[in-house]
Amino acid sequence: MLILPFMSCSARLPVYILIIGTFFPSHKGTVLFGLYLFGIILAGLTAIILKRFYFKQEDIPFVMELPPYRLPTIKNTTRHMLSKTGQYLKKIGGVILVASVVIWGLGYYPKSSQPVSLKLHATELQTPQDLLKTNLQSSAIVPQPINTNSYLERVGKVIEPAISLLGFDWKIGVSILAGIAGKEIVVSTMGVIYQNNDESTSKMSLGEKLRNETYANGLPVYKPLVALSFLVFILIYFPCLAVVVSVAKESGSAWWSVFLIAYTTGLAWLMSFAIYQVGGLLIN
Repeated sequence: MLILPFMSCSARLPVYILIIGTFFPSHKGTVLFGLYLFGIILAGLTAIILKRFYFKQEDIPFVMELPPYRLPTIKNTTRHMLSKTGQYLKKIGGVILVASVVIWGLGYYPKSSQPVSLKLHATELQTPQDLLKTNLQSSAIVPQPINTNSYLERVGKVIEPAISLLGFDWKIGVSILAGIAGKEIVVSTMGVIYQNNDESTSKMSLGEKLRNETYANGLPVYKPLVALSFLVFILIYFPCLAVVVSVAKESGSAWWSVFLIAYTTGLAWLMSFAIYQVGGLLIN
């Protein structure tokens, strides 16, 4: 139970595909394979450490009788596939929808009601039509998907000092927090956060928006080293809530769930810190 969360599940795959396809287009397979392999290595090392320092008693032999194997029919395979696909969509689709609405609400409120100021010289108003257009623009309220000082940004700014050492800004931090409920929500959260009303970028894909994201000083937010640090953090940190509940239920103690949360999140921070800081020194 304590090492299974290190195995990359299908929920993490959308995040892998987005980040790897955007920042490692020439080495997609290598980076993806490396993530899976790194998770397996961490699971093995964790098992060795726990076996050495905690689970020292001998295990009771486990014997299970396997049923006879039969070649499945196409009809049964198709029926089983459709049934499992429907269950997955019902279970995950609702969670992603609700989470996206919540993230949008936190990013949109508190709603700003200040009109947009438009400064034009008198010589620029050449016709009555220009004057009318200017008045309409100056009195309009332009909605912003992510408002300045929104609830979402406030939450992100609180955790930003802890993740800035990993190369993350507040937007990445909010996406990570949303992934606690389920790693599938990370991509949908980023889609909400990085939307804007700029016509030049409104038709861009999410990957293109990530590549164009910059800090106030003009430096890019996402670099290959930051992207790799982010991927490793997603691989290791906080298993989804369903896993946490299952561990508490199967182990009979909530302490193991708390341990799993603290261990995986702490390890994720250390691994991402090492990648970003040490990698930055080597590259520079």
